[in-house]
Amino acid sequence: MYLMNCTRSDIAYAVGRLSRYTQSLNQDHWTTIRRVLKYLRGAINYGLCFSGFPSVLEGFSDANWISDLDEMKSTSGYVFILGGSAVFWKSTRQTCITRYTMEAEFIALEKTSYEVEWLRNLLADIPLWMRPVPSVSML
Repeated sequence: MYLMNCTRSDIAYAVGRLSRYTQSLNQDHWTTIRRVLKYLRGAINYGLCFSGFPSVLEGFSDANWISDLDEMKSTSGYVFILGGSAVFWKSTRQTCITRYTMEAEFIALEKTSYEVEWLRNLLADIPLWMRPVPSVSML
């Protein structure tokens, strides 16, 4: 969990899914855990690299409609990129049941909007930040 939360956004989804079964692990879960560890061993030299990219905050959000068939809940996720590297990310199960894909996407976008406002304010408060923080735009 520490790796996922602090340094490795690339394993966030897999670890989040596995953490739902901590009380009732079976052989398939252990196989998946070994697979994640094997991936980490192979990607040990990967890291954040801030170079050459403009220092613009970019955010992306997405939702997976009813990804959990046991509880019929969707999964939301977002990532924020600064200088070409991911600096903030989250993948979580939605707290409500949605009827449509678009509804799940709007809930994911709402959660993302809270974080983007906080990050914009943080960047605006940094005295060394050279570029003005752009307004939020939806594409």
